[in-house]
Amino acid sequence: MPIIMLPFLLGFSLFLSGFDVLVQVECLGINYGQVGNDLPPPDKVLQLLKSLRIDKARIYDTNPQILTAFANSNVELIVTVENQMLAALGGDPQQAAQWVSGHVAPYVPGTKITGIAVGNEIFSDSDRSLVLNLVPAMVNIHAALVQRGLDRNIHVSSPCSAAVLASSFPPSSGCFRHELAGPMQQFLQFLEGTNSPFWINAYPYFAYKDNPTLISLDYILFNPNPGTVDPLTRLRYDNMLYAQVDAVAFAISRMGFSGVEVRVSETGWPSKGGPDETGATPENAAVYNKNLMRRQAAQEGTPLRPNVRLEAYVFALFNEDMKPGPASERNYGLFRPDGTMAYSVGDVTSRPLPSQPSNSTSPVFSRTRKAKQMDCQSLECWMFVYALAGLVHRLL
Repeated sequence: MPIIMLPFLLGFSLFLSGFDVLVQVECLGINYGQVGNDLPPPDKVLQLLKSLRIDKARIYDTNPQILTAFANSNVELIVTVENQMLAALGGDPQQAAQWVSGHVAPYVPGTKITGIAVGNEIFSDSDRSLVLNLVPAMVNIHAALVQRGLDRNIHVSSPCSAAVLASSFPPSSGCFRHELAGPMQQFLQFLEGTNSPFWINAYPYFAYKDNPTLISLDYILFNPNPGTVDPLTRLRYDNMLYAQVDAVAFAISRMGFSGVEVRVSETGWPSKGGPDETGATPENAAVYNKNLMRRQAAQEGTPLRPNVRLEAYVFALFNEDMKPGPASERNYGLFRPDGTMAYSVGDVTSRPLPSQPSNSTSPVFSRTRKAKQMDCQSLECWMFVYALAGLVHRLL
C-alpha cells in the first residue's frame, strides 16, 4: 500500500467510527468542491462516499475525471454549468446542444447524472447580464436533453442565494425582492413546466455570526430550544434552516407556483474562521452537521410541508485551501484534503431530541456565503421587537 494513502484510509476508519452504523439516507447529499491543491483523486472520493453510504453529490463543473470515476457507482450527480458560459448557451440553442453532447451525453447512463445546475446564485450576482441569460440557457439545455431523451432522468435548475428574498421572517412573510419579479416569474414558470425543484443555498451560520447576542445558537444548531411561532400560520419552528426553506416556499406561492418543491442545495458550518467570524469552530460545525444529518435520516419535512421530506446537500465534503475570501471559506469540509477528519459528527442514527413548545417569536435572517444582505426589515427594528417580546414575557 502506498504510504501516501495511509492518512486517507485512516480518515475513512476514524470518520466511520464516529458514525457508528450510518443508514442510507435518501434525502441527504454532499457538495464535492475541487478548489484545492491537495485533494484525493475522484476514485478515492468515490470510495469515501460509498463508505459513508452517501449516494448523492453535487459538483461545480463537469469534470470528466469525476464523471468517468463515478460510472456504475449508483451515486447520483448534479453537474454544473459555470456562470461564464450562460451567455453562450442562452444565446445559441446549438451551443447548448453541443454542451449537452460533450459534457453529459457521453457519460450517461453509466454515470448517474440526475441534475444540471445552470450557474450558481445568479440572481444575487453583481453581473446583471447573467440574469438575462439564465432562463434562456436553461430552456436551451432542457431542449437538448429532450432531443436525446434524457429529460426524464435529468432535471434542470439553478441554485439561488437566500438573498433573493426581501423578507424571510416570519416564514409566512417570505417574498422575493421586487426587482427580481420579472426574471423570477420566468424562472418559476420553467421549473413548474419541467417539474424541476427550486434549489436554495441556505446558511444559518451567517445569521449567528452577524448577531451572536441576538439569535439563539441552539435555534441555529437544531439543538433543543423554545423555538419560534409564525404568528400567521401558528407553525412552530425549532431551527432556522426550516424557517428559511418555508420562507422560500411562501415566496414561490406568492408568485403563483405553489407546486414547485424547495430543496437545499448547500448548507453547512465552517470549522474555522477569522477573528471576526464568531461561531466558526469544530464544535459548532460538528453539532450543526450531526443534527442536520439526524433530521435527514428521519426524513423530516418542514413545518409547512411536513409530509414532503426535505432534500439537502451538506457543504462540503472537503476543506478547499485555494478558495478566496475569509478563512471560513476554506474550512467548510467534513474532511481535510488528505482525507483525515476535520471533526467528528458522532452518531447520527438516533432521532433528535424534541424541542420545547413555545409561543415566543424571534427574528430569522437570511444569509448565504456569497450574498449576506439583510432582509427588508432592519436589524435595529428586529432588535426592538425582540426586546419588546422579552419585556412582555417578563410582565406576564
